[in-house]
Amino acid sequence: MTSTATAQNLSFVLEGIKQVKFEDRPIPELVDPHDVLINVKYTGVCGSDVHYWEHGAIGDFIVKDPMVLGHESSGVVVKVGSGVTTLKPGDRVALEPGVPCRRCDPCKSGRYNLCIRMAFAATPPIDGTLAKYYRLPEDFCYKLPDSMTLQEGALIEPLSVAVHIAKQGNIRPGNSVVVFGAGPVGLLCGAVARAFGASKIVLVDIQKPRLDFAKKYTATGIYLPQRVSAQENAQRIKEENDLGPGADVVLDASGAEPSVHTGIHVLRTGGTYVQGGMGKNEMTFPIMAACTKELTVKGSFRYSSGDYSLAVDLVATGKVSVKELITNEVKFEEAETAITDVKAGKGIKTLIAGL
Repeated sequence: MTSTATAQNLSFVLEGIKQVKFEDRPIPELVDPHDVLINVKYTGVCGSDVHYWEHGAIGDFIVKDPMVLGHESSGVVVKVGSGVTTLKPGDRVALEPGVPCRRCDPCKSGRYNLCIRMAFAATPPIDGTLAKYYRLPEDFCYKLPDSMTLQEGALIEPLSVAVHIAKQGNIRPGNSVVVFGAGPVGLLCGAVARAFGASKIVLVDIQKPRLDFAKKYTATGIYLPQRVSAQENAQRIKEENDLGPGADVVLDASGAEPSVHTGIHVLRTGGTYVQGGMGKNEMTFPIMAACTKELTVKGSFRYSSGDYSLAVDLVATGKVSVKELITNEVKFEEAETAITDVKAGKGIKTLIAGL
């Protein structure tokens, strides 16, 4: 292993399934006048990091060459290009880890998360942020206000995912919202729903400890699914939380097929369903209920225009708190332990400290 003291740009590299190493890599050069070099200070462990570590692939994205993991990061600016006007060395920033081409139709229409040439950190073959230094364009670095810590800054990435999911749901003041999955993104979906004015926020999960956390964090109600049909679970959710004919909006952050079914059935007629969690490539779907209730069914993928800046603002103004989600912090040299802990379901969000 390369010595931490002598390494220029120590990086946490995935070589294959459950094969990782620390490798000293060159410090990234500023290749564009608008580039910024960041000293990464904190990185959250995401389910995708665990999945790549365990399986070596997610769908068509296969780890064929060694790849640096990590994409939920914050850090300190150490160098800026000649064209940078909004940042300077010493500024603390949250990193938006996907850089679009800016030229394709999705980019030009404002939906750059759907860019056909997106270069997203820790998605093969693009290296991630679990390194001492990382380069990004100026407009994908979001300056943190003095009131926010760098630890909170690392949670802007999953919060932005939740912001995008909630936006897809078109949540309005007074809405009732049911969120499936009480992991970090699901919990943050509940927090964003509350910030958007939802009056009832019900979290659904199969893990009681996570539901207990959700109740303390932001949920007005919780539900532990029973071994009954999706229709019966949906009816119980409605009755126990006084949802009347059903919820206005359902946000799925679980990707589990039973959640999809229950979510469709728990909605009122004319309600909105948003699929944010990724599960099996194919599953059965209650299409008759979706049709007869004339539901709006949407997908949600990462984040897009305005989501990151809104996420920073929600934390800065106190409308969303992310500190409670940070349940563990490890040293950079313990990165693999963080991966295995998350795989084992320990805590809510684990951060890896930078160098």
